[in-house]
Amino acid sequence: MRAGTLTDQVSLQEPGTTQDAIGQPVPGWTEVASLWANIRYLSGIEAIRSDSPASIAKVSIQIRQRAGVTAAMRMVDAQGVVYKIETVLPDMQHRDRINIVCEVVSG
Repeated sequence: MRAGTLTDQVSLQEPGTTQDAIGQPVPGWTEVASLWANIRYLSGIEAIRSDSPASIAKVSIQIRQRAGVTAAMRMVDAQGVVYKIETVLPDMQHRDRINIVCEVVSG
């Protein structure tokens, strides 16, 4: 995979617990890795073909091959946009990357 296409910095996060100001456990997100990615918003026609409402922004995020990425995780880009992972698709042709279909949660 050419590194030139991976131009977006993202944080891969999994559900976990953090601590509040007095040390009590609070549900939150823990960073698993900081990765370079290619974030591509799907066009309106792609959203219509996938039978999803047009008001929901769908995104395809491509990263280098990595084990353990699941739909229970999320990604956050450098601008703070949160992406809920819906599907993790291996690239069977090149086998050096994975494509992650996400829904924009905030941003």
